[in-house]
Amino acid sequence: MVKIILKKGREESLRRFHPWVFSGAIAQIAGNPAEGDIVGVYASDGTFMAAGHYQIGSIAVRILSFDSDIQSPDFWEIMIRRALDVRIASGLAFDPSSEMPAGVRTDCYRLVHGEGDNLPGLIIDFYDGICVLQAHSAGMFRSRKQISSALQKVYGDRLKAVYDKSSGTAPFKAGLDLVDGYLYRKDGFNSTETAVLENGHRFIVNWESGQKTGFFLDQRENRALVERYSGGRSVLNLFCYTGGFSIYALAGGALHVDSVDSSKKAMDLVEKNVRLNGFEESRHTGYCCDALDYLKEVPEGKYDLMIVDPPAFAKHRGALKNALRAYQRLNAAAISKVASRGLIFTYSCSQVVDKEAFALAVFSAAAQTGRSVRILDRLNQPADHSVNIYHPEGEYLKGLLLYVE
Repeated sequence: MVKIILKKGREESLRRFHPWVFSGAIAQIAGNPAEGDIVGVYASDGTFMAAGHYQIGSIAVRILSFDSDIQSPDFWEIMIRRALDVRIASGLAFDPSSEMPAGVRTDCYRLVHGEGDNLPGLIIDFYDGICVLQAHSAGMFRSRKQISSALQKVYGDRLKAVYDKSSGTAPFKAGLDLVDGYLYRKDGFNSTETAVLENGHRFIVNWESGQKTGFFLDQRENRALVERYSGGRSVLNLFCYTGGFSIYALAGGALHVDSVDSSKKAMDLVEKNVRLNGFEESRHTGYCCDALDYLKEVPEGKYDLMIVDPPAFAKHRGALKNALRAYQRLNAAAISKVASRGLIFTYSCSQVVDKEAFALAVFSAAAQTGRSVRILDRLNQPADHSVNIYHPEGEYLKGLLLYVE
C-alpha cells in the first residue's frame, strides 16, 4: 500500500475523523499511486491514521477506514450491511433475510449516501429490489464490481438488478471506461423502469434515462409535509421533475395542482404518475416551460401554495455569488405572486450554499417584495441521506416553509 505522509501539524482533521485529506496537507508520497488506488495515510511521525482512495485534485484522499481492515475481502459487505442497518433502524427498510412485513408503504430509499455512510464518493439508491449505483470518484468506480457482489450477498434473492450509472458523476479525466450498464441482473429481469411506493403513493422510476438515479428520494419527508398543508388549496409545483410534490398535494386534497418543468420527458412522467395514483386528470395541469418565465406571467393570488425546488444553482464555490442572486430572484417572484395567507415551500440543494446563506437570500427576497413573511418550519434531508457528524458538509438540502400575509 502506498504511503501518504502528512505534514507536521496537519493531522488534526483526521484525528477528528474528517474523511478528506487535502493535497496541501501532504508532505510526501512514498510510491506512485494511480488515481483510485487504496493508499495508507500516516502522521508525520510514521503512525498509521487511515486508508482510502487516492485521487488527483484538492481532495487527495477520501477516507474509507480509520482501521487497517480496508483490504479485508469482507470490507464492502460489512460497510453495506452497516448502511442497511441505518435504514432498518429509521423504518425505511427491512431485513432482506426475513419475510416482507405486511402493509409496506415505502419500498425505495437511499442505501448509501457517500460520507454519511463512511463511503465517500459512492451513492446507491434502492428501488424495490433494483440498486442504482453512482460513483463520484475513480476509486469507487474501480470498486463497483466488488460493491455489486456485496449487494448480492446482503440482499440475496430480493436483489433484482444492480445498475451502474456513473458516466455523469465519475471523473472522466481518470482514464475510466465510463459506460453505464448492468453489473448484475437476476435471471429473467429485463425492465428499464419500475413503479415504486413512497408513503403509499406510486411513482414510475426509470433508472436508465431519468435524472440522477431516476427519482429524487431526498424530498420524501418534505413531500409528506406538502400533503398535510394542501387541503383546499390551489397549488403550483415549480421545477416539478416527475411530479413528486404534485402527487402528494393531490392526495392531500388540493383543489387543483399546476406542475411546471422545462423537460418534456419529465412532464410526460408527471401525467403518468397522476394516472397511476388514480387522480382525476381535471385536477392537474402540466406546463412544459421555464419556471421563472411561468411565474412572471402568473396573476397575483392565483396560487395559495407554491413549491419552489430548483436544481442546484451552484456546484462549486466559484458559482456561489451568482447562485445566491438566483435564489433571491426566484423567491422574490414567488413571494410577490402567492395569495394572501399563502404558503411557500422553498429549497436549495446546492451543497456550497449553507443554511444561513440560503435563509439570507430568502430574507432579501421577502424584503424586496415588502410583504409580511413568517418562517413556519426549517426543512432538511431525510434519514437515509444521513450526515456524518464529522463531515457537516454532507448537509446539503435545506428549505423553508414560509407564510405570506
